[in-house]
Amino acid sequence: MSIKKLIQMIFNKTTPNSKPHPTPEQTPYAMMGGEETVRRLANRFYDIMESAPKAAQLYAIHPLPLDTIRQKFFQFLSGWLGGPPLFEQQYGHPRLRARHLPFPVDEKLRDQWMFCMDKALDEVVENKLLRDGIRQSIGQLASHMINC
Repeated sequence: MSIKKLIQMIFNKTTPNSKPHPTPEQTPYAMMGGEETVRRLANRFYDIMESAPKAAQLYAIHPLPLDTIRQKFFQFLSGWLGGPPLFEQQYGHPRLRARHLPFPVDEKLRDQWMFCMDKALDEVVENKLLRDGIRQSIGQLASHMINC
């Protein structure tokens, strides 16, 4: 199942064989508060990664300072959550797996990444259904990055 279909199911409360409820379509980006909240999520993710001993190995593979990667992550999340496709406009298709292939990503790194994202989501996204849907979808994406 695609991430888009999963998000659609979660936010429209559908099952794989049902039709969406006839409600106005609202993206996760809009539901969580738009640009300001998505930027806060991206920044909080990196704040946690910088300070949590549990994410030390993940932090160690990131180029410093983190300013550029914070901005790129915000741009990616903006489009991924249904907002403006800022990353694509500036860099082209994300091709996430290909972009991560130069780095050995194993389950341990994925778990550290999800630790940071889980904490950031808990702190930034107020709506539990939305937070859980994003967590599930981004968890699948994080697992897809495993390359060793």
